[in-house]
Amino acid sequence: MVKRIHTIKGPIEIDALDFILPHEHLFTDLRGPLVADYARGEPAAVIKVVEPYLAEASAAGITALVECSTVGVGRNLSVLRGLAEVTPIHIIAPTGVYRDAYIPETLREISEQDLAELWTTELTEGIEGTSIRAGFIKLAMSDDGPTALEIRNLRAAAMASQNTGAVIASHTIGGKIARKEMDVLEEVGLDLHRFIWIHAQTEPDISILKDAARRGAYVELDSVGAPHQSQAELLETVLALIEAGFASQLLLSHDAGWYNPERADGLPNEGYRGYTALTKDFIPALLQRGITEEQIRLITVDCPANAFAF
Repeated sequence: MVKRIHTIKGPIEIDALDFILPHEHLFTDLRGPLVADYARGEPAAVIKVVEPYLAEASAAGITALVECSTVGVGRNLSVLRGLAEVTPIHIIAPTGVYRDAYIPETLREISEQDLAELWTTELTEGIEGTSIRAGFIKLAMSDDGPTALEIRNLRAAAMASQNTGAVIASHTIGGKIARKEMDVLEEVGLDLHRFIWIHAQTEPDISILKDAARRGAYVELDSVGAPHQSQAELLETVLALIEAGFASQLLLSHDAGWYNPERADGLPNEGYRGYTALTKDFIPALLQRGITEEQIRLITVDCPANAFAF
């Protein structure tokens, strides 16, 4: 069976891809969907800011990048289409919705079934009436969640995943919430091999990460190069998961970027963080600690390809 990933430019067989970044941001609006100019951005202005960072990533060997800014935090298809036209990197766009406080009014009252049908349509036919298909389902849990609406979202996402084969990737802070949402997904029959725990590095107890991997989930450590994250601690977490036999369920990324439509210069308040710390710094550090080239390829090529493949 041929496995393909849905990208802005269309489906691509996973064998044609090499290094994949499973969690990054290109255009994000954290003001929320109630702001009058929410998620608006001129593609040309965004390209001017973002394209140099994509060029740098491409030169470092990145062949695909997963854009995790979903509905509620700025998904803008015209911007993503414009960026896809100026970079050889394949960009994967999300369906889904962000956490409770960012859910648009139009999606707050919709039924679980109708929500699953909407996401299924975006995965199989196209987003917002286009032929561009979403490549995965992006959700988010509140820090004290999951709330009732977020549980509805999980159940709807499970239906859409079962309809299509799409992976569900969920912003989840800490193991307590991760366990709750995995329980919800398993209760409705989802195979947790179709689930990615985003921001798993926020859980300090490595045994909880191992348990999630043991249940079948992908464990994503996505703060490579982030100034708020101890890179030494992150390295030790990666090594522990590999040593425990979970390299095939480990994902690494930066959670970096992005164009900020709130500011005239389009830059995040803390400055634009690019997408090359993994290749330039973190992987060499892993190799120095005895991780093999084959294991590196498994984590950076095979794992994300299998996670996002249909």
